[in-house]
Amino acid sequence: MFWVMVLVLSALYFYYFLYKPQLYWSKKNVKQGPPVPIFGDNLRLLFKRESFRDMVIRVYSRFQNARYCGLYQTTLPTLMIRDPNLIKQLTVKDFDHFVDHRALTPQHVDPLWGYNLFALTGDDWKQMRATLSPTFTSSKMRSMFLLMEKSAKQFVDFYLNKNQKVIDVELKESFSRIANDVIANCAFGLTVDSLKDPNNDFYVNGTDATNFNGLYKNLVVWLNTISPKITSALNLRVFSKQSTDFFKKIADDTIKYREEKNIIRPDVVHLLMEARKGRLRYDESSKTQDAGFATVEESDYGKIQSTKKMEFTDVEVAAQMFVFFFGGFDTISTMMSFTCYELALNPEIQAKLRQEIDDVYEKNKGELSYDILNGMKYLDMTISESLRMHPPAVFIDRLCTKEYTIKPEHPDEHPVHIKPGDNIWIPMVALHYDEKHYQNPNKFDPERFSDENKDLIKPYTYLPFGSGPRNCIGSRFALMEVKTLVFHILRNFELTVIDKSTVPLKLVKGTISSVVEGGFWIGMKKRTI
Repeated sequence: MFWVMVLVLSALYFYYFLYKPQLYWSKKNVKQGPPVPIFGDNLRLLFKRESFRDMVIRVYSRFQNARYCGLYQTTLPTLMIRDPNLIKQLTVKDFDHFVDHRALTPQHVDPLWGYNLFALTGDDWKQMRATLSPTFTSSKMRSMFLLMEKSAKQFVDFYLNKNQKVIDVELKESFSRIANDVIANCAFGLTVDSLKDPNNDFYVNGTDATNFNGLYKNLVVWLNTISPKITSALNLRVFSKQSTDFFKKIADDTIKYREEKNIIRPDVVHLLMEARKGRLRYDESSKTQDAGFATVEESDYGKIQSTKKMEFTDVEVAAQMFVFFFGGFDTISTMMSFTCYELALNPEIQAKLRQEIDDVYEKNKGELSYDILNGMKYLDMTISESLRMHPPAVFIDRLCTKEYTIKPEHPDEHPVHIKPGDNIWIPMVALHYDEKHYQNPNKFDPERFSDENKDLIKPYTYLPFGSGPRNCIGSRFALMEVKTLVFHILRNFELTVIDKSTVPLKLVKGTISSVVEGGFWIGMKKRTI
């Protein structure tokens, strides 16, 4: 009798907690694939049979003509939005129904993550966005440009000083170091040279904070996805106490020192201190060249003119500095790695871009500025295409905060009622590879973004930095950094395929981030200028 009861209870548990949740979308008349009990649509990912990017594209491709479809992150129902018009509807026009992101970790467990702009919710997010948006306008980027160019020249000089005509370089490792140095300089006011000093504390702690390839972090993120109460009760941290304490101490010490010495420096620390005092103003800089085609526009939430002094706690200030590092470290190094890899594989595109760089260099007698950089059309076309093929994030998520109904438009559709707590995904990488939107999407072709062609790109099918008011606040910073690095690298080196190069690239299976099998190996051949 005992074993019968165990069997019955086990069957009931399996049905109500593991099987029934995966009927969520089918009961709402939403098309969905055949999810595997417990694993949902993540079975291949969890057992290292596909990359996260491939999983998103696979789910997106199931129903070619559907505006949306259902998927399951293990047992968590998620609605994937496939239609560009519906993406605009949910992320822009009806944004107030989908304001938040799903929490990566409970706020009290990882405060540096829980209090940053990306993780904040509701009115807290709106106020912080309005406070920080002036930090990332064109005029503020212009003031930070010299700091960034200094790091770019430092990177180039390191390799020019090597006694080799062709230098084998693993791009991701090298670019993670320059990204580290740029952020240390522009966000924390620190001078770091991670190529000459590879084990400096800033780089070591930054690498630890942004590495999501380990089993423990993936497990904590997965547990928080299916049951935040578990991670909260067990106090499971995504980021190590050592790395969060390190960043908090740097933030505290830097702010204290500047206040005591009255130091003003054109970087993010200063801008955050000004925001804290209510001194920042949003300036649209409409008369200047913007950062490029991929730049996202700031919404009205970020343009609120307020002189109110923000009562940021030290933890909240440190959290904004931390997310700036977190968002820029891996994102920038990945963007640069893919861009230089594609240039090495496409020497004719590289030659055309180098010619533009040489012409600009000669015309301006070696002087480079933010406006000159952003006036380079072929450079912008190249970076825009790199972001299409290799967007920094493969999807963006939104959490329903107010009840919403997607009205039917097709004969086979029914009203879809979405309730608070429901999750939606915008699959950027899948949109970028959809042949309905981009002909021959696997070809690296900057001409898609020429003056003649870029207006043909359908709105909301190109989303490298997200969509709507919660788009990436740092798009200008990211584009400026990548363009500055590409400019100085191609001015001094020719990028080539070598024996170590993996062609074509293959993403490591079973990981959330875009990790490449064998690494991003290319050759950097010194130019005779």
